[in-house]
This record gives sequence, structure tokens and C-alpha cells, in this order.
Amino acid sequence: MPPARDEKCRHTPLMVANLRPPPLKLDAPTPGGRSNIWGDVEARLAEIPLAATMRTYLGLVLRRLAVFILPSFTPNRVSPARERRNTVGVNTDGNRGGGSGGAKKALSPTAYLDGMRGVAALFVFFCHYFYTAFVVAEGYLRLSPPPSSPPDSNIDTDVAPSSKYTSLWRLPFVRLLYSGPSMVCVFFVISGYALSLRPLRLARSSSSSNRQNGGEEAASAFARTMSSLVFRRFFRLYLPPLASTLGTALLVRAGVLEGTRAFVTDRRFVRNIVEHHPPRLGSTPAQLAHWAREMWALVHVWSWADHAGSTVYDVHLWTIPVEFRCSMVLFLVLVGTARLRGGVRLAVVALLAWFVLRSDRWEMLLFLAGMAIADLDVRRNAHDEHELRGIMSTGSTPTPVLLLPLGEKKTDPGPSSSSSPPRRRRPTADSFWTLVSVSALYLLSCPDAGPWDVPGWRYLGTLIPSWFTEKYRFLQVVGACLFVFCAARSRGWQRVFETAAVQYLGHLSYAVYLMHGPVMHVLGYPVQRWAWGVTGIEDPAAYKKGVVLAAAINIPLVIWAADVFWRAVDIPSVRFAKWLESKLSV
Repeated sequence: MPPARDEKCRHTPLMVANLRPPPLKLDAPTPGGRSNIWGDVEARLAEIPLAATMRTYLGLVLRRLAVFILPSFTPNRVSPARERRNTVGVNTDGNRGGGSGGAKKALSPTAYLDGMRGVAALFVFFCHYFYTAFVVAEGYLRLSPPPSSPPDSNIDTDVAPSSKYTSLWRLPFVRLLYSGPSMVCVFFVISGYALSLRPLRLARSSSSSNRQNGGEEAASAFARTMSSLVFRRFFRLYLPPLASTLGTALLVRAGVLEGTRAFVTDRRFVRNIVEHHPPRLGSTPAQLAHWAREMWALVHVWSWADHAGSTVYDVHLWTIPVEFRCSMVLFLVLVGTARLRGGVRLAVVALLAWFVLRSDRWEMLLFLAGMAIADLDVRRNAHDEHELRGIMSTGSTPTPVLLLPLGEKKTDPGPSSSSSPPRRRRPTADSFWTLVSVSALYLLSCPDAGPWDVPGWRYLGTLIPSWFTEKYRFLQVVGACLFVFCAARSRGWQRVFETAAVQYLGHLSYAVYLMHGPVMHVLGYPVQRWAWGVTGIEDPAAYKKGVVLAAAINIPLVIWAADVFWRAVDIPSVRFAKWLESKLSV
């Protein structure tokens, strides 16, 4: 190869493929009478610097991988070209433009619920993070039961017992930061709302059209929507945890967790709840077979035992089969009540809610409550009001996209439920519901150890029915339903949950829920051991400093891993379900 060509290849290695050799002499005969084309091709291929080309493409792959593993909000800062592409928008005059002249994308009517779900997922992670080091279930100033003593003992029973639970973190409202069971109740209400919203809008539109001698199109859209929801629900819920637990199983087999296996059971460090590492088996096939049996238990939705879906590869996944089972029941209720008048449908749902509550199925009650709240919002045209605010603020008609749940998004939320213009929300009503939501947050703050013997909760504890099994959940269930109901009517709360940071957590909510357990076992416990090695554990103050030091590293680690998992697994699983449905549908 001439020297000039070598110099060009050194400076522009990606253009090596464009360096074409001289034309092949196809008519040059060989001694045997055949063309020497293949020999000429081999000679020219030998001149191409294959090693340099492979290094170039390997570097390109590594650079793209490095950009991919960055959090999703950072690539624009390291790639100006991508930033220019992403900022291209529609100017107020209707022309395409970029930079500051681009129009801001309007949020969907249910974006605040996305943000609420993201905050709830983060607080669930906080619960599972801190309950290994601290007792978090007891309420503020909870009194321990008095010791039993014989009547002739010298113990003075008139002395008021004192409480050892005096930390301000146990106060109502503050304890919501790590109240995992309360956040699970919020999850279920939001799921019921999200899964019901579009079918309810279509059912209401179909009923209105039928009264006007039409409605076949809306009824067909309702049928397609319900079929799609039922078909894709399994893939939406189970594909991501199958991937996360498989990765955990492979890491266990590789011995990555062995360095902290003794640490997680050392009571000098882990002073409350112990989350054991998954067992490491003797071979990879045995490990995968064990993982497969655990996954069978995860997808076995017919077990009604408490925490039946929990698996040793992630003990927090017990809510997944519960969510799937409740979703299927909810879809049945939606189909069964689709043709009922609005008031009759609400009455039927109320009766079903009483029935499932009396049957001690609090999780199904939450889904039905979410459906009822969505139905009330459709009846009062709440989402039309949101779209009107978007038109007034941007000067153009926004494209409403239902963000909840991920994978159930539609570019068209369905025909308008009413031809009448939406009613303007009065500031007095907004303030009223914001005030009522404070009482809902108080109920959500019910201690997980129960409200008894806790100042401020004793009377509320007497209202819990005797037949309700998980008694501490009763007030949390009521609080979750009431808070979502109030947030749907409080523009103040909606603004909080529509902020950029909270919306980012909303996108990562499912990934945070799935990844915080594996990340803590793989990376979190080594970080905690290092942090306590720095601060010491001899006195309570040093121990708490170690927890805080480790949290400053582990919380960003979990959010980063969730961000990568969201883009690498969560979103592709949604796309796969949609693709599979399109290929199998008639």
C-alpha cells in the first residue's frame, strides 16, 4: 500500500472500508485458462489493516457502552449532536426550531401519578435499606407492654412505663420516608387507576354514542384495549424480574457474593432484619435449575399465602404475583361493568369493594379503589381540564399520552367522555382537598408494628375490625385510597409530582423496585462494610455515621443501576410485548 494511503488510514480509520483497491483484472487468464479473480481478491484483502479496523470498531463499541451506562439525563451533556437533535421542537409560530425556541413537551393528565409511584418506589427502597440496621416498625413513643408479675411481687405497677422509641424519625409524616408497607398500598391504588382509565373512558364514550344510535367504533376500541391489556400484562410484570433474578443467579454462581456472605449475618453490623444471600450451588446447571424452580413459585399466582411470591433471589418480589392476580380480577370487573350506567357501575364496584374487604383481601380493595377514583375523574372531565391547561400554557394542542402504566401508553386516550367543556377548578376546592390529604398522610404513617400503645394512634387502633388479619395495614389502606383521591383534586400535589426530578423517578419506579435488592447484595453490603470500617461500630453514634456514609454511596448506586436496567431491560420488554401482540393478533 502506498505511504499516502497509510497516512490516511492512521488519521481516518473509520474510512478504511472506503479505500477501494484498483479494479480487478477479470480477463487475466491463469495458466490453467481460468480467471485469476480470487487470487487478486485475496491479495487486496491482505492489504487491509484488519487489526486496526477491529481496534477502531472495538473502541466505538466501548465508547457507546460508556455513554449507555451513564444515567439517562447525562448523554446530552457529552454529545452535543444528540442534544441538538433532542432540542428540536415546534416554535410558537408553528415552524420547526431548536434550542430555546423549542416547545416544551406537555405532560400527560396522569403524569402526577407517575411521579407519585416513583416517590413510593424510592421510599420502599429506603425501608429495605434501613431496616437491616434499625428497628423501623415501631411508632414514636411506643410503650412496651408491662412485664407480668405475681400479685405479691414488689414491682411498683403504678409507675408509668417509659418508651425507648424516641427518635424523631418515628414521628407521623416523617416515617413515610421509609414506610414500605404504606407505599405498597399506594402502588396498588395507582395500578388500579392506571389500568382502568382508558377502558372507562372508552366505555363511557360507547354508552354516550349508543344513546345517539352509534357507538360500534368505541365498543370495538374497548374490546381491543381490554384484549391488549390482558395479553400484555404477564409480559409487563414478569419479564423484567425474570431478567433481574437471572442476573443475580449468575452472579451468585460466579462467587461475587461470597465476600459478604458472613457479613450479612454478623449481628455486630446487621442488627435487625437479615436478608440472606441466595445459596451458591455446586455447578452452573444446578444453579440455573434452582433459579427456574424459584421462578415457577414467582409466577404461581394461585397461592394466597402471605409473601407467597417471595424468592431467595429477591425477597421483595412477593408483590408481583399479587399485582398480576389483582389485575386479572380488575379486568374482569371492567368488562362486566362496561355497559352499566355510571352510577350503577360505581354502586357495583362499591359492593365488590365491601365484599373483598370483608374477605380480608386488602390488595384487591386497593385496585377497586383505584378504578373507582378513575371513574369519578372521567365523570368530572378531570383530564379534559388538564388538556385545557396545556393548550393555554403552550399555545398549541398537546398530545396527551397516558403514562401509566409503562407499556400501556397510548397516543390517543380515547374519545372525550363528554362534549361539555371542563369545569374550572375553584381555588377553595383545591385547598380543601390539599388539607384533607394531610389526614390521609397521617393514616399512611400508621406504624407497621401496629397502632396500639402508640400516642396518637390508640383510638384509631380501636376502629380496626377484629376480622382483619394484617391489622396494621387497615389504616394504611384507608390512607392510600384517600390520598390518591385527594391528589387527583389537588393541583398543588400534582405540581409536586410533576417536577422534573420526581418524573424521572416515575420512569424508573419499576426498575428501582426490582434492582434495589440485587444491587444491595452485590455492591451495597461491601460498601456498608467499608463504611463501618471507617467510622467504627463501638458506639451508637459511630454506627449511625457508618449507615449515613454508606447511604450516600448506595442510594446513587441503586438509582444508577435502575436507570441502566430501565433502558436495557424494562423498556425493551414493553416493546417485545407490543411486538409479540402485533405478530399474533388477527
